[in-house]
Amino acid sequence: MTNQELKIFLNKKVNQYNRKSFIENDPVCIPHLFSKKQDIEIAGLFAAVFAWGQRKTIINKSKELMQLMDMQPHDFILHHDESDLKKFSRFKHRTFNYTDTLYFIHFLQNYYSKHNSLEDAFLPKKKESNMENALIRFHDLFFSLEDSPNRTRKHIPTPARKSSCKRLNMYLRWMVRRDTCGVDFGIWKKIKPSQLICPVDLHVERVARKLGLINRKNADWQTVVELTDSLKQFDANDPVKYDFALFGIGVMEKIK
Repeated sequence: MTNQELKIFLNKKVNQYNRKSFIENDPVCIPHLFSKKQDIEIAGLFAAVFAWGQRKTIINKSKELMQLMDMQPHDFILHHDESDLKKFSRFKHRTFNYTDTLYFIHFLQNYYSKHNSLEDAFLPKKKESNMENALIRFHDLFFSLEDSPNRTRKHIPTPARKSSCKRLNMYLRWMVRRDTCGVDFGIWKKIKPSQLICPVDLHVERVARKLGLINRKNADWQTVVELTDSLKQFDANDPVKYDFALFGIGVMEKIK
């Protein structure tokens, strides 16, 4: 398959999967429960952090957490008191437990008391062409509070540890990408879609290797940069739209 043929093929798959019907069975359905910008940001962050394992379980646990926040996560984050936190003691998702939940709430309360949008925590600096250093800074900011527990660090990855940062890259796609298809929100305007890095899970990695888009053996940060650079050949301004194609092919189809 030539590059032009591959571009046509992938664009066709983007159009097939980047549509509202995709939302229902994907973790992106959680932030779609909300209309307020800050609620979307908070719900999206939790849904992305929870996004490993079966999608049905991810969605159910994310909904459970939002219900514990009275389906008003921003208001809850800012105005809860200590007694309101006790109900979270029964909440758990895989390795994400009570300690992690409390620290996430604590960080978000501290952050939103000073900032209007979580976008500011992810901003790349001038001349930074992708989100690598911005993700490193977000990780450091997230764990800058004095009582940050070591166990929670596994839930916020960083390129500094060579992580592919799949879940955070997916979250950024949700918040930053702008089109008329209704899946991604495009509510963050200071980050360019061209700066995003493609989220890579096992499905995306497998399909990308089959299509010759990545050659590195390890599925680390450099690998996701390699994939994104390959996708920029097809659309330099919006390379991560092809996440829809690669994920859709990997989950819904048997690639030949």
